[in-house]
Amino acid sequence: MPGLRGGPDARPSADRVREVLGDPEARVASGPGDLSDPVGPARLIEAVVGEFGRLDILVANHALSGSDGPLDEIDAAMLDAHWAVDTRSVLLLVQAYVRSRARLTEGSPGGRVVMMTSGQDIGGGMPGEIAYALQKGALASITRSLATALAEHGITVNTVNPGPVDTGYGTGEDHTAVAARFPAGRWGVPDDPARLIAWLATDEAGWVTGEVVNSEGGFGR
Repeated sequence: MPGLRGGPDARPSADRVREVLGDPEARVASGPGDLSDPVGPARLIEAVVGEFGRLDILVANHALSGSDGPLDEIDAAMLDAHWAVDTRSVLLLVQAYVRSRARLTEGSPGGRVVMMTSGQDIGGGMPGEIAYALQKGALASITRSLATALAEHGITVNTVNPGPVDTGYGTGEDHTAVAARFPAGRWGVPDDPARLIAWLATDEAGWVTGEVVNSEGGFGR
């Protein structure tokens, strides 16, 4: 898991890595985890390629959450922390991934890149998390440019907005209130965006690139 720096309220996503590790059919490799370190992304890609021989699909699903606030409360340290983890590290991961693909033998298939955003451009935005929304918005904005740049390499680039996904961070009345804003009356679950991401990684999705796709069950803002 990436090491996330920030204030006392900063938190990593509850992505339940232990469940994956407990799957007897899963092969899991770990590597350098502090993606706020400028050299961390390249070292992580190197570790994965070293373990598996190649990396075909890159899903950048990490983020710094917390250590943020509204416009009147943010400061340079908050902005820099979110930039380093939420945006810079993603672009450096993509860069290292593309370089690893270029080292494969001629004629190898292209590849797939999926980034994650947070619906910051929909409805009322995220006025209480300005630093986070700014950096996630940057990923949405750069999606088309990356897709154009990597088309000649046969690599598609898309970004997914999963909406609120129940990974354990919402509880009590807050959990109930968010669930009520979905037409289905429930939060998204990890399998909901995962199915979309899995499809974007298939040959069937080879003509889909440069898109920011919302997969949030009609969540009402």
